Amino acid sequence: MTKHHPDLSPLFHALADPTRRSILTRLAERPARVTDLSGPTGLRLPTVMRHLAVLEDAGLITTSKTGRVRTCAIVPEALDPVRTWLDEQRAIWESRLDRLDAFATKAMKERRK
Repeated sequence: MTKHHPDLSPLFHALADPTRRSILTRLAERPARVTDLSGPTGLRLPTVMRHLAVLEDAGLITTSKTGRVRTCAIVPEALDPVRTWLDEQRAIWESRLDRLDAFATKAMKERRK
């Protein structure tokens, strides 16, 4: 059984929304002002702020404020627990599929006899 990662739920919740994934994609290029992030979404600023709060609560972004300008930046290492969990799941399923393949191959050979 894989280890329980208590910090995965907020990460997956944050990644579940296409708008938030789009924001993360944009921030992967470079930090951006909130107003720059809200433009392409077509959403009103308060809605974008709620999306940013979810991303920040999950630890995926940081925000800083200089005067009236709030800037967001991605925290790439925050995705490490997700990557680790997915790698564990991949290993489990690859192992299961390898065993199924071996079983099917053995069954086919026995059937031919």
